[in-house]
Amino acid sequence: MTSIIAHRGASSYAPENSFPAFKLAYEMKADGIETDVQLTKDNIPVLFHDENLYRIFGEKGWINQYTLTELKQLDMGKSFHSKFAGEKIVTLEEFLIWIQDKPLILHLELKNNKIIHKDLEKITYQLVKQYQMLDKTCFSTFSDVSISRLASLPDVSNIGWLTKRPKRNLLAYALSIGATAIHIRHTLLRQRLINDAVKNDVPVRVYTVNSSRLFHRCFSYKVNSIFTDVPDKAFAARKKLYRSFLI
Repeated sequence: MTSIIAHRGASSYAPENSFPAFKLAYEMKADGIETDVQLTKDNIPVLFHDENLYRIFGEKGWINQYTLTELKQLDMGKSFHSKFAGEKIVTLEEFLIWIQDKPLILHLELKNNKIIHKDLEKITYQLVKQYQMLDKTCFSTFSDVSISRLASLPDVSNIGWLTKRPKRNLLAYALSIGATAIHIRHTLLRQRLINDAVKNDVPVRVYTVNSSRLFHRCFSYKVNSIFTDVPDKAFAARKKLYRSFLI
């Protein structure tokens, strides 16, 4: 059965990568949560998607130009809705403490393609290992270099290569750089790719899937997982489709 992974939490209903979004995803029966990891100026891993601060915080500058103390003074909720005013940026460690006792798959996207965060892979890995979450965690990235670094770390066996661009022999390329799964934009989804991936025992995960049409297509193709901003709608669509298979 295709897993439903909440993209930055239930990010259509609460600020992305915030505790309200993560908690809602859990309540909406998502199978897992996807979130983004970057490093602050003082090398603390935090959960934040954009490299710059403007869209979420309305501030100038880049995430790695601010210390954690400085970032914690900013409000990441009010730009989404006034009822979320006062929400603060979440550290990876805070998130791991919250999720470690829950039956959720964890997907960590390492944002190491536009800004090069030195030792992002190692720092993230060490923290995940410290909280004994390696067996429940998939690391992913758009960066080929980051993939190679992850592949060199001990006990890391779930590495997703993210891509949104068409590429000949996409599956073979992902395997050649050390990935063990492919995470594709929904526009790249083809039945032939799924068939080839199944033959090679390579999971295919699809982002960002929010419409009924895409839910049906992904579930029918039996992709490994989907990333969605609306886990409640995905759960309802999956339940309806699989119920029809049983009739």
